[in-house]
Amino acid sequence: MTGHTGGCQCGRIRYRADLPSDEAYLCHCRMCQRATGGFAAAFVQIDGARVTWDHEPDWYESSPIARRGFCSACGTPLAFMFKDGTGLDLTVGSFDDPSALVPILHAGAEGIHEAWLDTSGLPRHRSDEIQSVVSRWQAAGREVP
Repeated sequence: MTGHTGGCQCGRIRYRADLPSDEAYLCHCRMCQRATGGFAAAFVQIDGARVTWDHEPDWYESSPIARRGFCSACGTPLAFMFKDGTGLDLTVGSFDDPSALVPILHAGAEGIHEAWLDTSGLPRHRSDEIQSVVSRWQAAGREVP
């Protein structure tokens, strides 16, 4: 697996990542939950030298040991990096096509919210089937992405 592209929601920050595999992971630690606003953060671990940024992300020190890359224009979380390392964790959701990535482990297991792990029994609705979403996109002159 190589040559994957991604970036932020507004398109200001773009990257190319030469991934050595399709392996990803979920981090459930409270830092990642707060940084992403989700029950977990989904990441791909990669050597920082294998990522080429068309526009470098903005960075903030999220703790005494790590920093996080994001877009200051749209707020998209893009990366996590230990300050003393060369590795980089890219957010799965920031890839243009994350469908080939497969979770292989849970990190930060002390923060797992079990009710959110297996949601396979919940009803599913496509965005283009939710009238309140469809009508808003139509009013904007666009189709549901």
